[in-house]
Amino acid sequence: MAKFTSRAENFRFFLQNNTDTVSQRPVFKASVLKLHHLHSFPSRHRSEFRICCTLKEKENVKESERVAGVLTGLRVNKSEHAGSEGETGSGEVWFDWNWPPWKNVPERYKFIGTTSLAFVICNMDKVNLSIAIIPMSHQFGWNSSTAGLVQSSFFWGYALSQLPGGWLAKVFGGRKVLKIGVLTWSLATALVPLLAGFMPGLILSRILVGIGEGVSPSAATDLIARLIPLEERSRAVAFVFGGLSVGSVTGLLLAPPLIQNFGWGSVFYIFGFLGLAWFLGFQFLEEGKASFTAESISRPGSQSAIMTQTWNTSMTELGGSLKEVPWKAFFQSQAVRAMIYAHFCGSWGHYTCLSWLPTYFSEELNLNLTEAAWVSILPPLASIFITGIAAQFADHLISNGVEVTTVRKICQSIAFLSPAICMTLSSLDLGLPPWEMVGILTGGLALSSFALSGLYCTHQDMSPEYASILLGITNTVGAVPGIVGVALTGYLLDLTHSWSMSLFAPSIFFYLTGSLVWLLFASSKPQTFSKRD
Repeated sequence: MAKFTSRAENFRFFLQNNTDTVSQRPVFKASVLKLHHLHSFPSRHRSEFRICCTLKEKENVKESERVAGVLTGLRVNKSEHAGSEGETGSGEVWFDWNWPPWKNVPERYKFIGTTSLAFVICNMDKVNLSIAIIPMSHQFGWNSSTAGLVQSSFFWGYALSQLPGGWLAKVFGGRKVLKIGVLTWSLATALVPLLAGFMPGLILSRILVGIGEGVSPSAATDLIARLIPLEERSRAVAFVFGGLSVGSVTGLLLAPPLIQNFGWGSVFYIFGFLGLAWFLGFQFLEEGKASFTAESISRPGSQSAIMTQTWNTSMTELGGSLKEVPWKAFFQSQAVRAMIYAHFCGSWGHYTCLSWLPTYFSEELNLNLTEAAWVSILPPLASIFITGIAAQFADHLISNGVEVTTVRKICQSIAFLSPAICMTLSSLDLGLPPWEMVGILTGGLALSSFALSGLYCTHQDMSPEYASILLGITNTVGAVPGIVGVALTGYLLDLTHSWSMSLFAPSIFFYLTGSLVWLLFASSKPQTFSKRD
């Protein structure tokens, strides 16, 4: 208790700060504000007021002790009504203090928000090489095949980490896996300039970036499947995976001026630092939350017991989870096989364009580094807006009773056929000016983001329990185009000197065949996978 005395005005304050042990939220009580006019009035005129500034989610106070009158954000309780001269008056004033502003945000939205931010940084670290590869190739004398090999090495690690990432997310939870992934890819990103002159070291660093980023889709899918109801799922997936488009835009915006002013190495140092800052900030928030919970819960030792129990349970699951996963049942499912092929087809177009469009715009349209980067921003920038429209469209249809499988097929068909048509127009010699070709490609690639409300929701629709592992399976196959397609594009470019044959024609083929397979065999109906043959 802190005591403040003002003799000049003859007031005495007693300020008591304490914490409510009933709820898990801090309660600040300026308790017992007593005003004594010590000399002018006798004791029978003494008035007592209690002012309590409170933060609570639930009031666990008996009705007899509660506030008599309620105002908006202000509750006044008089346990003794001030009446005639011989009575003592006392009152309580309660203030609800909502700070920080996100304190009352539902827990599932906090998970989604932090995951989306991690995805922003994820794609910043993915696209930085697609810009930096141009000055790096000039400095080290790389041809297109070598540049393609360097860029594809990211996807080696990305493919290797998919199934382990999905498995670990199921056992330990997506948030823990995501946290370790961010730390891994951020450290590896910062090492790229130090290893660039040594090709094996450079490839290894990019493999580590791929491993770190490879666990993030499964981690996010696990979070969404566990926390988000079906009618909100399209928007949650769009918000989280839409962070990839935001990251692409941000990375492509920041990379050219950083390279021109500080050298190409700066993008790897700075972007890697951003990931480390996210990790440290996330650690601070988790520690604050744990400390706060330990102080506010009135049952000592309960939190540590829960943590110990959770750890023991996780280790037990870790030992037997591989045996419990119905791997054979997955591959026997026609719908799962359709997801696998559709993921492969979508990834071929996405990864090859992500890696080679800046070079295409630079060489084919004769744009300088900054202009090529600015033009490369347009597809992911447009995808941000399309993603929101697609999510609202899909959730609206589901809320109005349209079958979930039908909604997913519509969205994925738009995601495949739109870029196929636009790439076909760009491949033909129609005599279009460069900026019209840019507009056509931007529109097609932006509409491909409808896949976030199609394919990427199907894993959760089909099996929330195994959603992270299912995405790990499809994403493993989906990473193959990053390895083969990106390198093959560079090889075909050296061989044919034709962007239409090397970049667009293979993507068109996979978009069309992927649409056909998806329409015939895809399903979002919940499935109970069994280990029995």
